[in-house]
Amino acid sequence: MVKKQKEDITASITSKDLMENPEEANKINASTVYETCTEHLSPFGGLLALIKFKDLTKFEEVFNDTYIKPKRKPKLGNYRMVSGVLMLLFIGFNRLWHFSYIRKDSIICGFLKVTCLPVASTFWRYVDSLGINQAKSFLDMTGVLRERAWKLCNLGFRKIHVDIDTTVETLYGDQEGGRKGHNTKNRGKKGYRPVLAFIYETREYIAGKLRKGETMSGEETASLIAQIKKYLPGCVRQVLVRADGEFMSWDSVSESIKVGFEFIIANRGCDPPFDPDKWYRSKKKEAIEYNSCVYTPMGWKVPCRFVAMRIPEEKVAQPGKQVQLELFSNVTYKYRIFVTSLKSKAHKVITIYDKRADVENLVGEAKREGLAAIPSAKFKTNYAFFQLVMLAYNIWRYLKLIAKSSIHQDDAETTDCAPEALQRIDTNTIRIARLKLLFIAAKVVSGSNTNKVRYSIHDSRTSGLMSFLNFLDTMRSKARPWKEKKGWSCRFLLNGL
Repeated sequence: MVKKQKEDITASITSKDLMENPEEANKINASTVYETCTEHLSPFGGLLALIKFKDLTKFEEVFNDTYIKPKRKPKLGNYRMVSGVLMLLFIGFNRLWHFSYIRKDSIICGFLKVTCLPVASTFWRYVDSLGINQAKSFLDMTGVLRERAWKLCNLGFRKIHVDIDTTVETLYGDQEGGRKGHNTKNRGKKGYRPVLAFIYETREYIAGKLRKGETMSGEETASLIAQIKKYLPGCVRQVLVRADGEFMSWDSVSESIKVGFEFIIANRGCDPPFDPDKWYRSKKKEAIEYNSCVYTPMGWKVPCRFVAMRIPEEKVAQPGKQVQLELFSNVTYKYRIFVTSLKSKAHKVITIYDKRADVENLVGEAKREGLAAIPSAKFKTNYAFFQLVMLAYNIWRYLKLIAKSSIHQDDAETTDCAPEALQRIDTNTIRIARLKLLFIAAKVVSGSNTNKVRYSIHDSRTSGLMSFLNFLDTMRSKARPWKEKKGWSCRFLLNGL
């Protein structure tokens, strides 16, 4: 009897559509035999890339150096407990009781060195012990990882745009800090009002905090701007802050001037005196006009520049109704006014500000990643969970940036296996990135005192994941770029790590 042995074709994997000798089609029907297997299976094969990323950035050493331990002493240790919650958020589960679905996942259990994860209440009790100090630790970790990820991706922005915005998290219980405030979708209900700041160039979170459900004050805005200054990478020399009218105050403007930031902030409550003879159009055929002036609002200590845009409002006739003609041809306008430190023409300043609109998408994505989940009635616990969610959010951003770098390296080396599954990964949302990098079936096999993770050659995403894993291994074998003296110097070097 001749047995056909399986050939090892892992080196020539491209995609399932390019196999030279495709197998016969499977025939599955109601009479198909079914049984169990002894191998350890995982639907989250892409978690191996996260594990390699943690080793590449020395995340455990960063954690041990920056983390302020809570009073509770877990049996698994602080690092493994936080890593477990980070993996839960990384997978896309944003509530702690979701641990019941992955308690026996082979890759997660293998990384945490347990045969089965503790019950969900174990992680909940640990999260419930976190507070403001731990939240600050997670923000410090984010600052360290930012510089290391930028170094790994050869990023060195000298000027960045920081977009600030607030959102609303509706509360349906009796949580500390809940207030009735601006909540358009759930009027009259209590909520939190967190504030978030994102870097426009990389779409990552840089600073922010969980707040009570009240309108943000000028003192809080100034504190946030000072916090942004603390977590900037070493290569950044100029920062342009863009914010809406909620952040309009002398405190925010004076703090921006103090730390050396440029700013464009939407107007709220000021009435600058624009010269009626200086309105101009950037294009002849456009009806929109622009203007600028220097004005000192009441309570401000120095004059600031204000730019404005006015848009003609046309009365729309309703069907079936006769419109009465106006006696005089006076045109009514809709105004958009901003205070800024930029010296460019008014229409250019407003064009720069309008690019801030993307921050709404980033805030919405962050809310879907877990900000909308309120784990506890304690404000300090929710404050720490907020920063933990944003840490997981940033890890996804950095993983996508490194995946993009791996594509560029493959193009430069003209390899035969083009990682088509990773194309446009940097512009994809996290939900799409999970389909490309995470939700890939894997099998953990043991033999010769070693464990291996195997992926199916019939999955078109396998070639891209294998290329990415090889790129991570190559980077792990090299000297860490933040230790070298080439390029810009890092601000967050921890004990030579």
